[in-house]
Amino acid sequence: MASADALAEPVEAVSSGWIGAITLANLGLFMAYFGPLSVLLPDQVQAIAGAHRVIAFSWVSGLGALTAMVANPLAGALSDRTSSRLGRRRPWALGGAVWTAATLLLVGRLHSIPLIVAGWCLAQLGVNAMQAGLAATVPDRVPVSQRGAVSGWIGAAQTVAVVIAAALVTKVAGYAGYVVLALMVIACTVPFVLLAPDPQLARADRPGFAWPLSGAMSHDFGWAWLTRFLMVLGNAIAVVYLLYFLRKIGFSTLFPGHPAEDGLVVVLAVYSVAVIATTVIAGRISDRSGRRRRSVAIAGGIMAAAAVLLALVPTWPALLASALILGTGFGVYLSIDQALVTQVLPSAGDRAAGLGVISVASSAGQAVAPAIAAPLVTYLGGFTTLYLGAAAVVLLGSASVWRIRSVP
Repeated sequence: MASADALAEPVEAVSSGWIGAITLANLGLFMAYFGPLSVLLPDQVQAIAGAHRVIAFSWVSGLGALTAMVANPLAGALSDRTSSRLGRRRPWALGGAVWTAATLLLVGRLHSIPLIVAGWCLAQLGVNAMQAGLAATVPDRVPVSQRGAVSGWIGAAQTVAVVIAAALVTKVAGYAGYVVLALMVIACTVPFVLLAPDPQLARADRPGFAWPLSGAMSHDFGWAWLTRFLMVLGNAIAVVYLLYFLRKIGFSTLFPGHPAEDGLVVVLAVYSVAVIATTVIAGRISDRSGRRRRSVAIAGGIMAAAAVLLALVPTWPALLASALILGTGFGVYLSIDQALVTQVLPSAGDRAAGLGVISVASSAGQAVAPAIAAPLVTYLGGFTTLYLGAAAVVLLGSASVWRIRSVP
């Protein structure tokens, strides 16, 4: 019966308590990821690399994302085959959280670019093990008619995590910031591990191991992968050097006594309010209508408009307006794309592996973005070219979603 429960297509709606537990766990996950990337790592890299900070940071973020491209699908495939008494997903969520906390404490003590690159890659192993366990819980336990709303709450957690993490590590800088994030990722994961049911998979029902890419790529799955890649790539190109953009437009001159990090917190707060205001509502609307593709395409158009605005008007007021527009579009995208992806997954026995392959699209977008953004900023027109390029990539993602056939 345990294996039947673990592999069955869910039909019973999940409770608000269950949604709260998985939302909190994702909050901790994304804080541990975005906190270092938004402030701690850029400042750490700048203190070491100085004028070469852009290229140095591209190595840190890019190689970390490449590590995630391997770690997430592999952890997902192993999670699908885990027969622990805690179930298939909870061991990976808890183990990933502990590993993430330990490696964040390590990264904060490093003082050379090669060591920081290595440490951040180690941290990505924990982050992606945790994400593999949490992401697969949604198709495991949530019926299709509720996935847009649940994905919306998870998307909101991602957005709130960006703001909270940036605010925390701006006020609690340096190594203390890494300590706070390490404690938070553990504290946010424990309620999910204790409260969320996770049926055990019998050893006899474990599928043979195969590399996750081997059987997942159907026509619709492939186009869903490409859509995710392009949307994440465009978004990452736009935000990867946001802290440096604030310094470029002279934020600290406009607001004496306030460093660019303070401006980053304000921008992320505006962005987050827009995301939170749209993501859960958009998910619920798509659950009722069943029409996912149109909403993803509209979201991409809104995101592209935000990037174009920033390219044409590189000022502080335009940045705030762009954050509001981008947040609106990304809030719609977050909830609906994740729900769409769960409807084109391979078999129930490979849900985590399939989501892991999809996560490669996110990681690949994050990995490629610095390699594209650095020469655009340095050699090919600066931030204007950067943001126009981001808009073009997002529009390609909006077009590719229409190639998916099995989802309305």
